[in-house]
Amino acid sequence: MKNLIIASTSTLHGGDYLEYLLPELENHFNLCTTILFIPFARPGGITHEEYTRKVSAAFAIINKKVIGLHEFENPIEAIEKAEGIFTGGGNTFLLVSQIYKYNILEALQKAIANGTPYLGTSAGSNITGLTMQTTNDMPIIYPPSFDTLGSIPFNLNPHYLDPDTNSKHMGETRKTRIKEFHAFNSTPVLGLREGSWLAVKGADIILKGALTARLFLQNQEPQEIESGTNFNYLQ
Repeated sequence: MKNLIIASTSTLHGGDYLEYLLPELENHFNLCTTILFIPFARPGGITHEEYTRKVSAAFAIINKKVIGLHEFENPIEAIEKAEGIFTGGGNTFLLVSQIYKYNILEALQKAIANGTPYLGTSAGSNITGLTMQTTNDMPIIYPPSFDTLGSIPFNLNPHYLDPDTNSKHMGETRKTRIKEFHAFNSTPVLGLREGSWLAVKGADIILKGALTARLFLQNQEPQEIESGTNFNYLQ
């Protein structure tokens, strides 16, 4: 049975890394002593080692050990044997390109389908959707494919921002960009605001956190979705 936490962000304003999620994570990874961390998204260009140390410090608070996937000679075997998996945020194009480089997409899909607890934040959440096409990131590297894990039956737009009516910025809004996506694709897109996450248990995909999310369906007006909603109807 699938068991995922898919969060818009790792850090809320004024908080420490993963701090707001730690109570959820303590329960989510309750049967795990060690978390396998996938550091490939490298936020700000930090090294795999730097990123893993940052994650290790956060998980130490709930008495979990973290090992970076880059430390293993056989990454597929590491995923197959993992007690729990965390994919951190950063650049989604880089993350997906590395997933294909190391040929671990299928291993991740199988681990998640078999119930290995998975946590994704930002880019690590983007890859749980059908494709990475609704990321906000710059295309700093070209992945072989935009196809991702397909652990949920729609796409995500983490860090979703509503238009600021007081801003003088005349560029594209997130709503506009998602509308452009829907000119060529029928996949639903969920805009996840900061501090919101999805709790996936089997076929249930439930919105968590204090805020609403915004659901975009092709050729329809966006819908505000209340916390506690189950998106299993999008299957």
